[in-house]
Amino acid sequence: MKYRGIIFDLDGVICHTDKYHYQAWKQVADQLGIYFDETINNRLRGVSRMESFEIILERYDGAMSEEEKERYTAEKNEIYKELLKNMSPADLAPEVKATMDELRERGLKLAIGSSSRNACFILGQLGLDGYFDAVSDGNQITHSKPDPEVFLLAAKLIHEKPEDCLVVEDARAGLMAAKAGGMDGAGIGDASDCELAAYHLKSFEELLEACNS
Repeated sequence: MKYRGIIFDLDGVICHTDKYHYQAWKQVADQLGIYFDETINNRLRGVSRMESFEIILERYDGAMSEEEKERYTAEKNEIYKELLKNMSPADLAPEVKATMDELRERGLKLAIGSSSRNACFILGQLGLDGYFDAVSDGNQITHSKPDPEVFLLAAKLIHEKPEDCLVVEDARAGLMAAKAGGMDGAGIGDASDCELAAYHLKSFEELLEACNS
């Protein structure tokens, strides 16, 4: 096969938590009197929590200390984690699990490469605790996407060279990170038509064909 490892982004690829991020950020933005909608929320995909808050603060007229920023981002995360408790294995699409099982049967190593610090909790909610060969997440990295750190760490954890790994991403920033790390990227969802993608997936199952090409 062309690849030895597949590195998946989590949010928007394995599952969809956008609505929970939106609801949590909306509560914080409303407290501060900042206009926030789903269009702005889409800009936050694939970036760190603090960088997301900086984007939201573009519409904030006042000054905010670093300590206050830490407090508000921590509050957002607590709201988000509470909302994540609503997730269950039912939020894992059958075609996603079936495709990953087939990739594993073909001998490929599977890893998560996510900027989220809640990746392991989400995987547990989905019934995927311990499923992946490695999990590289926001708790282990210093730089978020489009920096390639999270994907390079994932490749290291599964003991594979970056060029032998394929990254599956739904965000342009993630595909930029994959390219910067010397990896091919497969775009899915909103990134399916991104020019940075080596493969343009219209469905998760098409990943099987991409790995054989």
